[in-house]
Amino acid sequence: MNNIKTDKQNYKKAPLSKVHLRVLIAIILGQIACGFSLGISGTALTNASKYIPINALWTGLIGAGALLGLSSSMLIGRLSDKIGRSRMLMINMYLLAVLTLLHLLTANFFLTFLIRIGIGLMMAVDYTVGNSLLTEWLPKGEDSKQQSHLLIFWSIGFIAAYLTGSSLTGFGAFTWRIILATGSIPALIAAVFRSCFPLPPSPSWLASKGKVKQANFLIGFLLGRKWGIPHFKHQHKVSQNISWTILFSKKYLRRTLVGGCFYALQAFSFFGISIFLPILLQGMGVTNEAVSGIIYNLGMIIGVFLGTLIFDKISRRAFLISNFSISGLLIGFLAFMTKAPNAAKLVIFSLFAIILSAGLVLDYPYPTELFDVSIRGTGVGTCITISRIGAAAGTFLLPILTNIGGVKLAMLVCAVVLLADSLLCLFWAPETSPQFIKK
Repeated sequence: MNNIKTDKQNYKKAPLSKVHLRVLIAIILGQIACGFSLGISGTALTNASKYIPINALWTGLIGAGALLGLSSSMLIGRLSDKIGRSRMLMINMYLLAVLTLLHLLTANFFLTFLIRIGIGLMMAVDYTVGNSLLTEWLPKGEDSKQQSHLLIFWSIGFIAAYLTGSSLTGFGAFTWRIILATGSIPALIAAVFRSCFPLPPSPSWLASKGKVKQANFLIGFLLGRKWGIPHFKHQHKVSQNISWTILFSKKYLRRTLVGGCFYALQAFSFFGISIFLPILLQGMGVTNEAVSGIIYNLGMIIGVFLGTLIFDKISRRAFLISNFSISGLLIGFLAFMTKAPNAAKLVIFSLFAIILSAGLVLDYPYPTELFDVSIRGTGVGTCITISRIGAAAGTFLLPILTNIGGVKLAMLVCAVVLLADSLLCLFWAPETSPQFIKK
């Protein structure tokens, strides 16, 4: 059965309905939980340093643990191609909540590090599988639009973690473990929602496994009988036979390097600075951490909204190059403002947060646009894996750099990384925006 034809209309052209809303809310809740779980480690470790001796090495390892777990995205994506999307998404948030609660049971740094890696593995499911399910269910046009909006909700979770961790006090040396355990709350909310409103399998995944009748039955049941998969060819056989090595062939090498490196260098600075924001603020001489942290995080959410607004207004190349060059110059300039008033430092830091965060909007769509359909899943998974290595490196190195040369050294390294990212995009990044590609 190499080709199946029906008189059904393409389900990707169906209007928005309850099932689309169900999938969208489930993925949004997962993004909030992931953002919260990543953001909570910074305030927890800052709190821990007040009561227990924790050196820069363990601070960096625990902070980077979840990001190391997230580097499994490529393998998680491959697994979802074999067993399906919805199964993994129905259990990962429960496992994330359980792992997060384990923080209450141990203060051992090595065990905490292992727990954080496990949490990162569960987040990798939502990063890769959740994004795939959303794209495969939502109507054409809405899929890419909502994909770019996911970062808004991720940012909300990330900022909520900072506010939660900063406000929790009064438990002494146990406080940092309670702060880490709060990540179970948004994870449980996402898990319970998915249990009450179960996620349907991906129709295109079912069809790719030869289950076209089952896919059409599912679509008909959820969207109406006139919708289905009108034309389906077994293109999955081609995709399954593609080796990862093709990403490093002459045809794809440049795109693989750009997609992975731009993402990794951006993540290096963003996660290193954002997760250990309290440490940086202390080093800058900003005494009111709560107020300054709120200002920075407000700048981050403004930046994500700004990025969403201009996403289709300028070319991808212009967006990438200007974003990294301006943010790199701002953080580099701030490194030398040692004697400037705290108010001036916060203004520059807030502008940096806005500009850098605006670039996050490119993280989901740009790698997707770099690869054609036959190699897209493997290509995007590889980019995400490379990016998490960069994020883990930034999170691990920032407290060590701060310990060696103070906040100035940490900021200068971030500035160099961002400016290098700008040069990489200037010379290598291809244009992928349809309206700006030269005919």
